[in-house]
Amino acid sequence: YIRATLATCKKDKCLEGGSHKNQPDPEPDFKECTLYTKSSCCSPDFTEELAHSPIIKVNTTYWDRCGTLSESCENYMKKIECFYQCSPHAARWSNPNYTAAIEFVPLCQNFCDDWYEACKDDSTCIHNWLIDWEYDEYGENHCKNRCFPYSQMYANGTDMCQNMWGNSFTVSDSSCRCLQMNEKDAVAVKYLQLDSSEESSSSSSSSSSEEQACQRKLRKMARRKEQEGVEIVE
Repeated sequence: YIRATLATCKKDKCLEGGSHKNQPDPEPDFKECTLYTKSSCCSPDFTEELAHSPIIKVNTTYWDRCGTLSESCENYMKKIECFYQCSPHAARWSNPNYTAAIEFVPLCQNFCDDWYEACKDDSTCIHNWLIDWEYDEYGENHCKNRCFPYSQMYANGTDMCQNMWGNSFTVSDSSCRCLQMNEKDAVAVKYLQLDSSEESSSSSSSSSSEEQACQRKLRKMARRKEQEGVEIVE
């Protein structure tokens, strides 16, 4: 596993290039990607593409080259797409060689395992969605090879998370300082920032202390949500 840290501590901003905004701002009218309505790097027009199931195409990329995705698998694909396009945190892991891309975003093990479970019976013809497609003159993607179940293309959730989108994601060795593409990410990002700022003087004991503090914060959030019935995002 690669330790889940931020290579460079950055304020919330948008990835450069592509269809990302210059700066994140509120978008109260989202149809999808509602996790990012308070601060978003994408427009409502983009979320419209994800609002209708089954999803056939996003931008110029077809999702159904090996058949329509199951609802459970599609939901995880949407989480990833929403994070990349809309999250004001994604730029913290921008690729220095291509600033419209991300690299080594730390995902939680349970998120990857659940994602794999959701997609294992669906089919795909590529191992790496970033480079394995064949593209025609219209920029549309096509399979080079025949389709296989996800369970044959990837060994497990870790294999899928760390290969499906190239080096965009990695599986964290922490169960708290990692992303799950839900409201808990607000807590995780804060502790990932601490990891980055203290990286030069970090030790196993301080890392353990931060992990415990992160876990306590998540438990507190869960209790407050249960008692008050509200989403706690700080």
